[in-house]
Amino acid sequence: MQLQVGQKAPTFKTTSEKGETVSLSDYKGKKLVLYFYPKDDTPTCTIEACDLRDNYEGFKSKGYEILGISMDTEKKHAKFIKKFSLPFSLLSDVEHKIISDYGVWGEKMLFGRKYLGIIRTTFVINESGIIEQIIEKVDAKNHSAQII
Repeated sequence: MQLQVGQKAPTFKTTSEKGETVSLSDYKGKKLVLYFYPKDDTPTCTIEACDLRDNYEGFKSKGYEILGISMDTEKKHAKFIKKFSLPFSLLSDVEHKIISDYGVWGEKMLFGRKYLGIIRTTFVINESGIIEQIIEKVDAKNHSAQII
């Protein structure tokens, strides 16, 4: 199922880099940038995370929280956060449940080879849990500008 702007965001419950349980309901009453990315500490994923980091205060001043989700483990997320001083949490979805619920798992191509993986996508969710924006063509270097 393809999610659409105006739909209720699928609920989720998983763990952060600190091993803490995080769910969508924790963000009720807040605006949330929920971004899905393929892998910690890879070139494009690092550029995207650092762009969000560099503009984090601007997001906070507009009332947004940021969460990243990938299939990486809590331990990998913790290393990535520390290495790049990321001020937001990264969530682990090793079982692909959230990734599937948000429809961001699919066929990709790298160097002419097709494979399945996370399709880099960002969802902006309002205070009521409704999807306000879906960014499917993420520009990693300018992702903050795409969102705001």
